[in-house]
Amino acid sequence: QVQLVESGGGLVQPGGTLSLSCAASGSMFPIANMGWSRQPPGKQRELVATMTSGGSTNYADSVKGRFTISKDNAKNAVYLQMNSLKPEDTAVYYCSVEYRVLGKYWGQGTQVTVSS
Repeated sequence: QVQLVESGGGLVQPGGTLSLSCAASGSMFPIANMGWSRQPPGKQRELVATMTSGGSTNYADSVKGRFTISKDNAKNAVYLQMNSLKPEDTAVYYCSVEYRVLGKYWGQGTQVTVSS
């Protein structure tokens, strides 16, 4: 059974930094894509960043230059480094892992709050 465990959310002041981590377990199938999405209060979930198995990345315009996605293939883990955080970055952040055979799985979500 595939499980994704997220960590690293919390409260930070505007301009601050946070790092999110997500580790996948329970499958030996190859991973095609890993990523992060977020759901701001009262809004729909939106894509934040993705990374393919080959290392290609894609970012939402709103986070380009501030957020960095990375992964550790040996640990089946994906990370999100968030710098220069803004109040509008406040959301529940979800990691996702897409397996070539099994499909896409989501983490449980971690709250990120940017406030003074």
